[in-house]
Amino acid sequence: MQAHFFGLCAGLDALLRGDEVYLASWRGEDSDFVRFNHGLIRQSMHVKQGYFSLRLCQGKRHSVAETTMSGDTETDRARVRELLDELRARLPLVPEDPYLLYNEVPSDSTRVSEASPTPAPVVIDEILSAGKGLDLVGILAIGGIVRGFASSFGHRNWFRSFSHDFGWSLYRESDRAVRSSYADFAWNSDLFREKMAAAREQLGHLATPSRTIDPGSYRAYLSPVALDEILGTLAWGGFGLKDLRTRQSPLVRLSDGLEHLHPGVSLWENAQDGSGPGFGDDGFLKPPKVPLIEHGLYAGSLISPRSAQEYGLENNGAGEEELPESLDMAGGSLARENVLEALGTGLYVNNLWYTNFSDRAAGRITGMTRYATFWVEHGRIVAPVRAMRFDESIYRLLGNRLLALTAERDLLLDSSTYEQRSTASTRLPGVLVEDFVLTL
Repeated sequence: MQAHFFGLCAGLDALLRGDEVYLASWRGEDSDFVRFNHGLIRQSMHVKQGYFSLRLCQGKRHSVAETTMSGDTETDRARVRELLDELRARLPLVPEDPYLLYNEVPSDSTRVSEASPTPAPVVIDEILSAGKGLDLVGILAIGGIVRGFASSFGHRNWFRSFSHDFGWSLYRESDRAVRSSYADFAWNSDLFREKMAAAREQLGHLATPSRTIDPGSYRAYLSPVALDEILGTLAWGGFGLKDLRTRQSPLVRLSDGLEHLHPGVSLWENAQDGSGPGFGDDGFLKPPKVPLIEHGLYAGSLISPRSAQEYGLENNGAGEEELPESLDMAGGSLARENVLEALGTGLYVNNLWYTNFSDRAAGRITGMTRYATFWVEHGRIVAPVRAMRFDESIYRLLGNRLLALTAERDLLLDSSTYEQRSTASTRLPGVLVEDFVLTL
């Protein structure tokens, strides 16, 4: 794919006229998708695809179009020429863009995953063996992902990684289920068996009648998956410069210094250890790490080239929406094996769903507990808890009500497959908090 993409771009160089500039991107994958139900394979498919995106610029005017690639050199050259002709005809009709910014300094980089990919059939066999006799429902996505960028300035950037993401539920009956997931760059059989054993153990607790608890404030442990739901909501407009400058960010009070989080909370955009490329579609390389929150205090923002142009700042390679793509949160000192003991009496929250802002300006998020939330007494799980709604401020949850962070962190890959597998990821600990507010 790499030679094919760069070959197509070399052909483009000879087709430009006058002061035309092109920026080209490649998105591709070679993936297997397997759906499980009742512990058996119900559907499987293999997807190999590539998309060529071309942006033509002339002065402050620019336009973009995309086409699928066949893999055949002559066919794809013809498609790229058609894109160029289409954009060239469209360009005089579009208005000038005062915030257009792209990198005119060429870069040449290649980052290829060093992990040895485990063949999909081997992974599937392990899942089938582990799910034998269980009502296991889940989806496995496994395979390679590639991204590329090239330009008429001479950029030649390439990224390729291999990863797997298996999310599954073990059902006992009706809506009683334990949700779990395992994602990584290389399949680790021991770690998968450990996660499956933990899910099996929690499934056993679902045999106990559900307990209904009253609305109120409770000591609680939120798993990395539950925390990911909260930070995923916060990320929509939370870490981008544009939203902070327009006062739409839920973290405005943090950036203004009016609020702070717990000193143990540090967040980065960690491109060097994430699952995505270290370059963007404007030709800028991403810094290895961008500090967002350090020791509870605002440390910086994700700055796209457009925002950089608008506000006169240096960009840090963020996408146009300024969403984190490799969010990384520091761990703490609480060993995962000691979570129940540290929790004592309270809620063990595996998953959250339907999270949304209840008061965006105040950083308040609401949602529902789901999938094996347990009531714990004296460090022991005693009963599942019926789904309940929570409403919490990020300044409480990760601020003055935060008691501990787990030392271990989970890598969580974005399971989105709209058009193509996502390259976004998070790496998060679990959190122990007090006075976690349930409203109904």
